[in-house]
Amino acid sequence: MCGRFTLTSGPAALQRALHLDTPPEEVLPRFNIAPTQNVAIVTSLDHPRVEYVRWGLIPSWAKEPGIGSRLINARAETVREKPAFRSAFLKRRCLILADGFYEWERTARGRGGARAPFYIQMAGGAPFTFAGLWEKWRSPEVEDVRSCTILTCAANEIIGRFHDRMPVILEGESARRWLDPGAPADDLSALLVPFPPERLRVRVVSALVNSPGNDRPEVLQADE
Repeated sequence: MCGRFTLTSGPAALQRALHLDTPPEEVLPRFNIAPTQNVAIVTSLDHPRVEYVRWGLIPSWAKEPGIGSRLINARAETVREKPAFRSAFLKRRCLILADGFYEWERTARGRGGARAPFYIQMAGGAPFTFAGLWEKWRSPEVEDVRSCTILTCAANEIIGRFHDRMPVILEGESARRWLDPGAPADDLSALLVPFPPERLRVRVVSALVNSPGNDRPEVLQADE
């Protein structure tokens, strides 16, 4: 699964990663993004712009928004059939901007059976995108709430030490194909595969990341 991630890269790095004509605006560095918080997404690469939506998909038919906290991830294997996701899979796909994500492992370092946090990023540190879906929900106050979910697939060899699932990472032509409104469903499903493990690196980070309230650079430093 994916339950916490970062977006610390500057506008120039994001422009290069997404092949944008101009750098995105208003992208503030985030070191500990948690469910129900706003995340940066792109819904089109033809006329790309960064938008902010709530992490945790609220289906259009939901009676209340709390369901979103249980729908932060969508399994790639069943996304085409699940009522909460199938319409968005066909019509409302997005790329969720990131440059790293966290996983936890029980190790000798974790005191009293606590889990030690690890940070996973590209080997070169470049930003990337998760495959996502977005949705619009109308609240009883007639307010539109936009939300999203991150797709997950089977873990690769690196992430498998922490969890049996990992977020789907897309780049280049795969990212463009994901946002193509005319792409066949089978072609889209073929994109939802584990990212090559040799292109990722993992390192220990501070236990400060365990609290979503700690959204500062220190969470990426290893505890002494």
